[in-house]
Parts: sequence; structure tokens; C-alpha cells
Amino acid sequence: MEQTNYPIELKGVSVAYDHKRVLSNIYLYVEAQHIYGLIGPNGAGKSTLFKCILNQIRTNAGEIKLFGKPVGENITRIAYVPQKDEVDWQFPATVMDIVLMGRYPHKKWYQWINKEDKEKARAALEQLNMTHYGDRQIGELSGGQQQRVFLARALCQEADIFLMDEPFVGVDVRTEQRMIKILKQLASEGKTILVVHHDLDSVQTYFDKVIMINQKLIAFGDTSEVFTKENISATYSSQSHFLEKNF
Repeated sequence: MEQTNYPIELKGVSVAYDHKRVLSNIYLYVEAQHIYGLIGPNGAGKSTLFKCILNQIRTNAGEIKLFGKPVGENITRIAYVPQKDEVDWQFPATVMDIVLMGRYPHKKWYQWINKEDKEKARAALEQLNMTHYGDRQIGELSGGQQQRVFLARALCQEADIFLMDEPFVGVDVRTEQRMIKILKQLASEGKTILVVHHDLDSVQTYFDKVIMINQKLIAFGDTSEVFTKENISATYSSQSHFLEKNF
């Protein structure tokens, strides 16, 4: 694999906290036009993997490239939807304020938000059926509405890579279906999408490729080939009782 224009490349990435290994020797070559499900138990290193790609955590070994360049040179091409518990929902910002944050990577320090930015924000909210909530403080929304706001922010950014950390937590079925439809449309337009996901029952429906990790890479590839009972068992080796109930 000598190609150098993958949206995301990880070569031998390892991360340790307080002398405890969290990720070990991860090699990944992530292609555009796909939705990847990032699968693994709690503590497997999924969120850490995202934070490495976002340049928020330093690796102990290995390298990460975005479109063939060091992360810092292309970081604005990534849109990130965090876990709900990472967000201060009491922060005095409206829904529109949050969505417009997606435009900041396109601005120089002296540039203000303009009419075009606001039109893009409104269009993103409309896609998520959230137009009427623009003036609401984010803490006033339901869990599903909050997740839609952060997806709208990502859409407004017009990024090439979308990293989404458990975006369907607290979301009703209708909203989840709307969100996955949008993600599939983005993939068809050439975007690269990685989603941390826990509901194994929907993996084959939602994702055309999967990354299965438990501190080390267990399996990676087309969902139809890689998402097998054997690989699931290896990924969730400490949760075999869970597998017996669900498979």
C-alpha cells in the first residue's frame, strides 16, 4: 500500500497514558466514499483513536497523515461530532451559534461571519429538520435534538472527513434513520466518515466497512467480509456472555 493520498493513514500508531498502553501498533488506510463503523468495547481506544487523528493527543509511536500530509496541514478538513458528555450543555450559546462554529475553519482571524455563512448554517439545520430551533439555547433541547445540532455544525463546515463519536446515543429511531441517510449521502459525494458505534445489530445495515479494535486492531475491511462472529468474539473477548445473547 504505497498510495499516499488516502484521506486518513495511520502507520504503527501507539498511545500510552501513565505507562498503560491504550493503542498498540495501529495500521489503517481509510478510503473516501465509505462509512466506517468503529467497533469495540468500552476502553478499547476508540475515542483515543479519534483524538489522535484530530491532533489532540500525541502518539508514542507511529505517524498519522491526512491526504498524504501531516495532520496539522489538513486539520481543518475534519469535522468532529463529540460524545454528549464532552459538551457543556449549559454554555450560553444558541443552536445557530453552535452550527455557525462550523464556518470558523474557513475564516482568517480578521474575518467575521457573513450572510453566506448564515445561509449555509440554515441549510444544514433544514437538512436535520431543526430550522425552528435556531434561537434555542442548546441545553433546552432533547438528547436527539442536541445530536442533530452537532451534525448540522459538521455539515456546515463542509469538511472532507467526518469523525462521529457515538452520534446515535439518546437519539430516537426516526432521527437515527434521518442521520444515517445523510451520512450515506455524504459518502456518495466523496466524503470519508468514521462512526463510533455500539449497536451490533445495525452494523451491517449502517456501515459498508468496519474497523474493529480492542487496543490493537482486530479486523478491518468490508463489513460483509470482516464483521464475522469470530472477529466479534475476538474484539469483545471479555464480554463473551454478551455475544451469546445477541448472536
